[in-house]
Amino acid sequence: MPLKPRPVAVLFKAACPDCRARFELAAGALRLAIGASRRTTFYSFTCPECGTAVRKPAGERIVELLTGGGVRTLRLHSTV
Repeated sequence: MPLKPRPVAVLFKAACPDCRARFELAAGALRLAIGASRRTTFYSFTCPECGTAVRKPAGERIVELLTGGGVRTLRLHSTV
C-alpha cells in the first residue's frame, strides 16, 4: 500500500516592529480577525524574539494567504 505524502507545513515570514527581528511562523502561531472594515481586519502574533504582541492590518491578499495556509480565523460581527 503506497504511503500518502504528508502535508507540508506552511511557514509565514514576519517581522517585529519593536525589536526588528525577522522570522518565520507556523500557521498555529498566527491569528486572523476579519471585521466589517479594513480597520477591523488584522492578523496578530507574539514575537518569538522579544515577546511583544504584534498586530498588523490584513488586506484581501493577506487574508487569502493566511486562510489558505491554515491560520485560525475569527470573524468579528458588528453590533449595529
